[in-house]
Amino acid sequence: MSLGQEMVVVLDFGGKYTQMIARRIRECKVFCEILPYNIGVDKLRNKNPKGIVFSGGPADGGAENAPPVDDAIYRLEIPILAVGYGMQMMARQLGGKISGDVQLAEGKKTLEITANSRLLAGLETKEECWVSQGHSVEELPQGFAPVARSEDNRALAMEDPDKKLYAMQFHPEVAHTPKGKQVLQNFLYDICRCSDAWTMSSFLRQSVAEVQAKAGDKKVLCALSGGVDSSVAAVLVHRAVGDNLTCVFVDNGLLRKGEAEQVINTFREKFNMNLIHVDARERFLNKLAGVTDPERKRKIIGEEFIRLFEEEAKKLGQIDYLVQGTVYPDVVESGTAAAGVIKSHHNVGGLPEDMQFDLIEPLRWLFKDEVRLLGEELGLPEEVVWRQPFPGPGLAVRCLGEVTEEKLAVLREADAIVTDEIKKAGLDREIWQYFAVLPNIKSVGVKGDRRTYVWTVGVRAIHSSDGMTAQWAHIPYQVLDSISTRICKEIEQVNRVVYDITAKPPSTIEWE
Repeated sequence: MSLGQEMVVVLDFGGKYTQMIARRIRECKVFCEILPYNIGVDKLRNKNPKGIVFSGGPADGGAENAPPVDDAIYRLEIPILAVGYGMQMMARQLGGKISGDVQLAEGKKTLEITANSRLLAGLETKEECWVSQGHSVEELPQGFAPVARSEDNRALAMEDPDKKLYAMQFHPEVAHTPKGKQVLQNFLYDICRCSDAWTMSSFLRQSVAEVQAKAGDKKVLCALSGGVDSSVAAVLVHRAVGDNLTCVFVDNGLLRKGEAEQVINTFREKFNMNLIHVDARERFLNKLAGVTDPERKRKIIGEEFIRLFEEEAKKLGQIDYLVQGTVYPDVVESGTAAAGVIKSHHNVGGLPEDMQFDLIEPLRWLFKDEVRLLGEELGLPEEVVWRQPFPGPGLAVRCLGEVTEEKLAVLREADAIVTDEIKKAGLDREIWQYFAVLPNIKSVGVKGDRRTYVWTVGVRAIHSSDGMTAQWAHIPYQVLDSISTRICKEIEQVNRVVYDITAKPPSTIEWE
């Protein structure tokens, strides 16, 4: 996609905060793209970035095998901001020295500004910051000045303004660095001379124009799940190509309670869109029979979706394009040069190689919260824009182990109870995502006067802004009690409810 506007590039060294850096830059209304650290200088130059950011990473900046950037990048005369490991790598490549022992353990530090700096303008002499890299820069490269240090006199920031090179050992992108946004704004606006032009209205205009240019007067098929991503993608593409778009809604047997009926009513009645409803419940469940590996589930579902769409396309005549609601975290989490596969998303890593469509993915550049903003820009109703995020493979990745009709029926009812109780408590807009999970666990219990050996249900509720990181939600005990009581009382096959209190990382939001 050619966005046709100024941008900043983040070079990814596998850091856990890489996506967060990109997200924070976009919050400053500057477009940002994540690229692998080993990109060639010519490819990077062709992107025409106004600034470059080196992300943090797990490597030791002083090790011989520490991943470097192409040395020629430093000579592009494009402002560079190096963060965490990026600072160590920059220092080492340019002639500095990295400490041989671990000096800066992860955690909060007090940053003391020691010299005037455009990068740190607007900060107090002492500020809190978050450091996550163990080693530190012991000797700065020639031409660099130290501008901030830690309480134990370790370099926390250095710069060579003449060469437009800036580096910091701390992380401005995380909430634990309270003035981090100010630092990023200084780099973007004052040093890179970016403007605040990245808005959803500008993105919408560009995206509609690009879809029109790509599709022309050809027929387009949309994989419509009814979730936020596919719904926004469908309405955007409909605005671009009108009745040349046909949406195919597949009931694969892995949907939430009442979801099929809601999707059909919304898009046929409210949006007057061409919608084909395909009942493929038996087909998908047969394909998943006996499958327990999460990656196999995702790939089976991804391929089966494509095969089904190919079949529907043949019925409609010549269809050239398939619309998908792929979002940016899907792409990054499915594997980059620096970060391995976290999980293959069915619409990225699970696509078959011999697919017969060209893809239109208008949301491929957006984080989840940006998709919601775009949905509001498109005029979608609140109940669509603020629907609970739902994975493409549906309940298959919330039903651990083999997927069966019996287990899905239990999971649907449990999930509906969780949703109902959260809404009753007025927490549905406060908590970013909440749902039930069916671990492949049975346990002994008592119902009435008899012993039971039936399923355990897990409840997951998290706070997040974009799905990249998440904290578990501190749901009031009385709400958890109502959820547990209702699930065990109303679902005969359940006698135990547990609550997931794990953040992302180390876990993911979904269980599979």
